[in-house]
This record gives sequence, structure tokens and C-alpha cells, in this order.
Amino acid sequence: MSATTAEQAGRRVEEVLDRLAENGDAEACAAAEEVVRVLMEFYGTGIARVVDLLGRPAARPPADPLGPLLADELVASLLNLHGLHPEDAPTRIDRALSTLPQPVENAGFEPATGVLRLRAGTSAGCGCSSTQESVLQAAVDALACFAPEVTDVELESAPREPALLQIGSRPLLAGADGRSSAAR
Repeated sequence: MSATTAEQAGRRVEEVLDRLAENGDAEACAAAEEVVRVLMEFYGTGIARVVDLLGRPAARPPADPLGPLLADELVASLLNLHGLHPEDAPTRIDRALSTLPQPVENAGFEPATGVLRLRAGTSAGCGCSSTQESVLQAAVDALACFAPEVTDVELESAPREPALLQIGSRPLLAGADGRSSAAR
């Protein structure tokens, strides 16, 4: 595949937009121009982020020079979109899960189906469905950027520790004579 220059890409976009305009469908032409604007903004933001991340002075050089880029959701999503992300799927899944506010455990990923099973960590809240739904949604959002090959996420509940039974002393019972049973 040969590299396309910015000039060639620009000409090609103009040709396609001109063909749409010739067909007389103003709505389709406006929608196509909007798509071009959105994509230009998306890629421009991504490139600006790369420049910003690479231009930040570091106290010491990172062990992995690509680390800051790979940890950024926007840059990671662009790399994934074009098949350029250097990390394998399990590494990217772990990276996504590490960004979650509540711990979850990777219980297995099936590449053939795209299903990732997660197990809620012990501090994932009260175990109620709203907490589990928020953990699940946070995982889905993070995985969309870092590991788009995950197409479905299933959340298993972590085995709950048995509740600690509080045992206290029994109140003393007064007998018919008014004295406690211990005083008799």
C-alpha cells in the first residue's frame, strides 16, 4: 500500500464531495461535508495530543518511550483504529481495566467471540445491581478505547465473604423476686 500525501487525500475528498454535489442531493452533500469536518477534528485532536505528550518534559526518561502515548485513550483509539497499536489484546485489556475506579479481575477473554468475562473485586461496593452496572459501564467505556476487539463484557460477582456475626452478652433477666438470675 503506497502512502497518500495530504495533497492527494485532499484532492480525493474534493472529488467525492463534487460528485455528491453534482447529483443535486443537498442533504447528502451537507452530511458528507459534516463527516469530513468531524474526521478532521478527530484526527487533528489526536495529532495535537501526540505532540503534547511527546513534548512534555519528563523528570527522567520513561522506561517505555511509547508509554505515555499508549496510556492515552485518544491516541490508543487512533492506533487501534488503524491496526498500529504495538501491544497485544491481553495487555491492552489489562491497561483498560487498570483505569477503572473500582478493581475488577480479568476472568477470561474469548477472542473468537469478543466476550470478556470480568469478576468484580472485593471493594466493588455493596453488590447491588446499580453498583455492578456502573462498574460494567466503566469497563465497556475503557475497553472501547484500548481494546475494541472486546465486543461484549460479562460481569461475574465476586464470592462474598460471609458476614461477621456479632455476638454479645445476653441481658440479665430479673426473676420474680426482682433479683437478676446471676445474683441468685
